[in-house]
Amino acid sequence: MRFWQPDDIFDVVCGKCGYSLEFFKDEAHRRCIICGNRVINPKLSFGCAQWCEHARECLGFDPQTLQREDPNEVSLIDKLIDEMKAVFDGDQKRITHALSVLANAEEIMRSQKADPRVVLTAAILHDIGILEAERKHGSSAGIYQEMEGPTIANPIMKKVGLDIETIRHVEKIIANHHSAKDIDTPEFRIIWDADWLVNLGETYPKTHREALKNKIERIFKTKAGKRIAYQTFCKTAV
Repeated sequence: MRFWQPDDIFDVVCGKCGYSLEFFKDEAHRRCIICGNRVINPKLSFGCAQWCEHARECLGFDPQTLQREDPNEVSLIDKLIDEMKAVFDGDQKRITHALSVLANAEEIMRSQKADPRVVLTAAILHDIGILEAERKHGSSAGIYQEMEGPTIANPIMKKVGLDIETIRHVEKIIANHHSAKDIDTPEFRIIWDADWLVNLGETYPKTHREALKNKIERIFKTKAGKRIAYQTFCKTAV
């Protein structure tokens, strides 16, 4: 990236809702955090990585494979997003949060080895129990989300055809995504950081830069998550 030019990072407007998404030139696509639409990068370019034998080691993924995305996986994500929206029943705040966590998880996963099906499914469904928590317990506290979420996520994952191993892994992530009690897999760490990238600014809105750096170092579990958090929050902190 040190050889990139200023126009190698640019905005692309979502064709479905008009929201403007920031793209790096080597990103194949992004999910719109407003409507969930899959937006293709019109300027996709991997430069030397398109032919270099060391591209996987350099980038953390194979750019040729990324450009030949599995249509079945794309369809799976679309189905999960539709199911998540149906559960949230027009609650745009919760829908936007889930899609933001999904976008963060996809970005972190570019430099963190993990099972993409587990990561993407958990990102979309991690808060799926929040409305039931409010209905049953009168609170959206994390402990109640963890309690109610897996039961709601299970039939959704079965409906879209996920295997039992993936379902169990995602259920465990959902059951620990606020407390981190009983799981510490690469997939869980990605979801933890992706969620905190959305929540950090709301949880610590007026924190001084040094204190914020300490919180990032303490909270985040992946190198990529920490890097993105520093870039996102520490530049604007006082």
